[in-house]
Amino acid sequence: MTATELPASLMATLPGQHYTDPAIFALEQSRIFESMWFCAVRCDDLDKPGAFQTVQIGRESVLVARDRGGRLNAFLNVCRHRGARLCIEEQGEVKRSLQCPYHAWTYGLDGKLIAAPNLQGMPDVDRSEYGLHRLHLREWLGYAWVCLADEPPSFEDTVIADVSARLGDEGEIDAYDVASLKLGKRIRYDVKANWKQIIENFMECYHCATIHPELTEVLPEFADGFAAQYYVGHGAEFGSDVQGFTVDGSEGVQRIPGVGEHQDRRYYAITVRPQVFVNLVPDHVILHRMFPLTPERTLVDCDWLYLPEVVESGQDLSRSVELFHRVNQQDFDACERCQLAMGSRSYANGGVLVPSEHHIGAFHEWVRERIESTSDGAAR
Repeated sequence: MTATELPASLMATLPGQHYTDPAIFALEQSRIFESMWFCAVRCDDLDKPGAFQTVQIGRESVLVARDRGGRLNAFLNVCRHRGARLCIEEQGEVKRSLQCPYHAWTYGLDGKLIAAPNLQGMPDVDRSEYGLHRLHLREWLGYAWVCLADEPPSFEDTVIADVSARLGDEGEIDAYDVASLKLGKRIRYDVKANWKQIIENFMECYHCATIHPELTEVLPEFADGFAAQYYVGHGAEFGSDVQGFTVDGSEGVQRIPGVGEHQDRRYYAITVRPQVFVNLVPDHVILHRMFPLTPERTLVDCDWLYLPEVVESGQDLSRSVELFHRVNQQDFDACERCQLAMGSRSYANGGVLVPSEHHIGAFHEWVRERIESTSDGAAR
């Protein structure tokens, strides 16, 4: 049955090969992850000059480092001499410079070439010209967002627009003052599934009554199958007997001061394409960053963020963390179960979306438009 022959209640999904085909994944790497703003690192993780992290964005290893003036810079993690990987470690700290372990070409934390064996005998070598390849970087919500495109798309028209489209007003997220919050917990998940499986799962709640007993106890409306993301501006309301966004519904920690009365006792979920989820509740924020590595493997870093005084006081955050940790495990198990069937001939033409999932169809169309673009790195 073709998409045009489907009953009015159903909408076609992407075909199975979109979740397994290396050629399609390569297009996604070049035309999505390498051309859009990508949430790379948490700024507080690089809290002193010389601190650095390496992350995988599309096909590129990216190096983010804080320079002596306190500024964050992003570069391709490639020595300009013979192409050696400059930093192999996922994170670390240097005193004043980054040195290639192969031939000792040495770069300042601003990316400029500052030394190399026999460089004084090569007066025609422009040290700026042969510095590290710099990437565009913007700080927002306490994270460094990096874009590999020569001409990045408007941050306001992409990242912030996704938040505005979900909340109805970009200013709604300002109430949570996310950049000022501190990391209370981070868990990394190694998910054996395509990145799109994870986004599709996060966007809908048709599955919630089936696999999320703890979540639907706290947010009873989710048992009806419609995710908060289905409605612009909507926040799912806590159950009448629920005190906080915790695994047992018990009281949480101090409420974020800026949260308005209309936002209190509500949960907001936001998808920021292509790889970020933001979850807002009155006393903390949960932020997921996805790092797609292969067509069938995605790393997910999940950060639980609280008021600085909550983290510094050593308050027990375990009930707060446990709720979404269980949700993550339940979701990722479901994604992996789906991924196992993506190569089946039964799914060669894809599956179907029921009405509460129809907004996922817009995401599928967006992916199609991106990978069918005629130019890599073009802003759309």
